[in-house]
Formats: sequence, C-alpha cells, structure tokens
Amino acid sequence: MKASESRYNKCIYFSSNALARKIERLAMDCWKKAGLAPSHAYLLMMVLEEPGMQPGLAAEELQLSPSTVTRLIEKLEEKKLVVRTTEGKLTNIYPTPKAKELFPLMKSCTQDFQEQYTALLGKEESSKLVGAINRINDKLP
Repeated sequence: MKASESRYNKCIYFSSNALARKIERLAMDCWKKAGLAPSHAYLLMMVLEEPGMQPGLAAEELQLSPSTVTRLIEKLEEKKLVVRTTEGKLTNIYPTPKAKELFPLMKSCTQDFQEQYTALLGKEESSKLVGAINRINDKLP
C-alpha cells in the first residue's frame, strides 16, 4: 500500500517516519560497500575532515544526542577507525590510518546515495525536499 493511501496519510508522525524508513533502507544499501552504517560513516567523515573533533560538537552537527554519538564512537573504536584522547575535561576524536584509507570509498558512497535518491525523486524535487526538511527541522525544538 502506498503511504498516500493509508488511513494515517495526514499525520506528520506517520508520514515522516515512513519516509525516514525508506530513506534509511536506501542509505544502508549504499553504505554496505564501506562496511558502515550511514550514521557511523557520517560521523567518521566529520572526524576525517576535522581531526580532534569533540563529541559534543559532532552531536550538535549530526542532530544526535551526546549518548548516541558516544555509542557511535565506541563502535568506530572497535573497528579501529578512531581513537579518543582526553585532555583535562575535553575528549577529542582522531581518525586512524585505516579510516584515512576508507575516506575515498566513503565519499563514493555519499555520491552514490545522492545519485540514487535524485534518480528516484528527480533533481529539482530532491533538492526542494532536502531544503524543506531542513527549514522544518530548524523550526522545531
């Protein structure tokens, strides 16, 4: 059944979660070749682009709770992709050489994901949708 045919098609909770689940499946498929879930990959790319990043800043930018970012970091540490250092009260995250080797593949996954959803939605509609989602997110607490 299409989401537009559901009895809950006028409910923002239902509609946004249905969309999120479909986007998550597409993203997971695109990121398989890197061996990472999308949330892990985006955090790792941030750390690669900004070595020494603090978890709180990562949480803010990724719109995730600090505890979620901590769990993501722990998984990346298990995979030997990041290391944490502590200086006083500050914790910094650094990429490992293994992560640096993975960076081109992660960029490719990002591009593949964007190409796939753009092919499904069209360039103009996908761009408008991302913009609208960001504007709406900015309005909500």
